[in-house]
Amino acid sequence: MTDEGVFHPDEVAADPWDAQDDRLQLPTQQHLRPSYNQTAMRQHATNIVRELRNRGFQAYFAGGCVRDMLLGLAPADYDVATDATPPEVMRIFPETYAVGAQFGVVLVPLSGEPPREAGPSEHPNYVEVATFRNDGTYSDGRHPDQVSYAKDPEEDVQRRDFTINGLLMDPLDGNRVLDFVGGRDDLRAGMIRAIGDPELRFREDKLRMLRAVRFAARFHYAIDSATFASIQRLAPLIEQVSRERARDELTKMLTEGSARTAFELLDSTGLLKEVLPEVDRMHGVEQPPQFHPEGDVWIHTLLLLEKLPPRCSRTLAWGTLLHDVGKPPTFRVAPDRIRFDGHVEVGVRMAEEICRRLHFSNEDMRQIADLVANHMRFADAERMKESTLKRFLRLPKFDEHLELHRMDCLSSYGDLSLYDFVRERLQQTPAEEIRPQPLLTGQDLIALGYQPGPQFRDMLAAIEDAQLEGTLKSREEALEFVRREFPHAG
Repeated sequence: MTDEGVFHPDEVAADPWDAQDDRLQLPTQQHLRPSYNQTAMRQHATNIVRELRNRGFQAYFAGGCVRDMLLGLAPADYDVATDATPPEVMRIFPETYAVGAQFGVVLVPLSGEPPREAGPSEHPNYVEVATFRNDGTYSDGRHPDQVSYAKDPEEDVQRRDFTINGLLMDPLDGNRVLDFVGGRDDLRAGMIRAIGDPELRFREDKLRMLRAVRFAARFHYAIDSATFASIQRLAPLIEQVSRERARDELTKMLTEGSARTAFELLDSTGLLKEVLPEVDRMHGVEQPPQFHPEGDVWIHTLLLLEKLPPRCSRTLAWGTLLHDVGKPPTFRVAPDRIRFDGHVEVGVRMAEEICRRLHFSNEDMRQIADLVANHMRFADAERMKESTLKRFLRLPKFDEHLELHRMDCLSSYGDLSLYDFVRERLQQTPAEEIRPQPLLTGQDLIALGYQPGPQFRDMLAAIEDAQLEGTLKSREEALEFVRREFPHAG
């Protein structure tokens, strides 16, 4: 269902859905256990609930962590909902960080550490403590214009997004679950359903439309018909969501292990053409059947997305999605076959533009563009000069290039001979031969009497070529090579 591990509480019963008194009995599997950090964070969250209760406040686990524990999964993070106001929470926990106090949210980090962002394979080091609240209107489509605190947990749950995220748990009372919105029934049924009026929920925060798709793909759930219809009606409003928030949600879809399902849902809801029109244009773009018997560019791309492993890097995920983005604008039917002249170069420019639009870092943009730029070079690998092949093998994050090529082959004609050839050469070639120490430097050329200038780059490249080819092995041979090949450069 998700890429998180399986959660192991101390007490385990046979029936994870013991509804006798709303106390949750959690399932277990012996071969997977939570990490130390996950265990520490659950204890930290429990201690927060206990301390708030000791001070006379209500407090419960809330949201995704409850959902995941009901599913027998180790939560990625923990949220606590309480009737204590932010100032009261901050008085109880002096190390609290009020990053969202205006919306009733503060962070309580573990062991007094400053809160930090968690990477794709990490977990946050803080518990988010949110005050029960009622949200007013959302004129910006993201934040409530005004927040009023509530004393009733049921009132707080009504403003949340989906029923499966609207559950509360009491970790101090046998993991008793409070369900005011039918979330447990929807977990049993495998259903993503907005709480209350779906159109109102999505107008409050348009990102919820993307989240509905992500949760449905991640858990292999269906989207409730009324919720689905509201997404279809409101899909054009997704443009109001900040580019960064949309990027992060799309990246999660690509890296949580169900990328194909997620993008098929993006397509059927109408969100795809709004957030990634370049990918939407892949539909119906035919390919030469002798090379792509699987179908058009869209089908080919879906087949690759299906092969993306959970927790893969975001650059591999986006490089996979965009590797053929240049095909639609370069499609033509030539006398011999369908062709996509220059689709790699066009695709690189398009990938860079998409990355800039979604505010990727320069480092990520370079790697994604490099994946697009080099994905066709494997076809020439067996014919490459030794120096060219070694330069190819030393591309940054070459493992991502190799994996993209493997998925590309398996999603078309299925021949892995070039993949096997390149992988074998990579494994058999020592790192010092792929990236050898330079035999000469610019200072050496100056010492030989050559004048510094643009020709130095060509001279050093020629030396390195010969070194990679194996014809130069020593500094003395390199010096003689320069005198012979560049006699008039000095």
